[in-house]
Amino acid sequence: MRKIGLPISKEKVSSLSRGDKVLLTGFLYTARDEAHKRMVATLRKGEKLPISISKETIYYMGPSPTPPGKIIGACGPTTSKRMDPYMGQLLEMGLLATIGKGERSEDVVRLIAKYGAIYFVTFGGAGAYLSQRVKSKELVAYEDLGPEAIYRLYVEDFPAIVAIDSYGRTIFR
Repeated sequence: MRKIGLPISKEKVSSLSRGDKVLLTGFLYTARDEAHKRMVATLRKGEKLPISISKETIYYMGPSPTPPGKIIGACGPTTSKRMDPYMGQLLEMGLLATIGKGERSEDVVRLIAKYGAIYFVTFGGAGAYLSQRVKSKELVAYEDLGPEAIYRLYVEDFPAIVAIDSYGRTIFR
């Protein structure tokens, strides 16, 4: 198990291989379908995104309601393939890593290799466990989207597996 600091560097990304197990510590952003749709629409209008995604990590997740006394509710990954139509433009803007669950399209595998990015998977069905790895949560954009808003999380020892490395090698084939 390799410990990886966030934001992740290009050098660290290129040192990881498909199947590597990692523990991520640092800041990342959350975003799901509607936030991705809005970010890409913003870019197409020539406007600036509400967050800088250059060299950042986006976790495909929308938390359940936060119980009293907790930082976040259950926060398991959502299906990554739904974000595939938006990946090209976001990788072009410098997005370096994504976290979710499940396979990605062949186009996304090629884009990840083209931009030297990385795709991690984490454990579906383990949202309560993963919430224990979240040490802070801050709403940063698209508040009207509720749980699909963009949050900035600080995570410690967040478990993940390299599903697609920066060379386009994937655990799914």
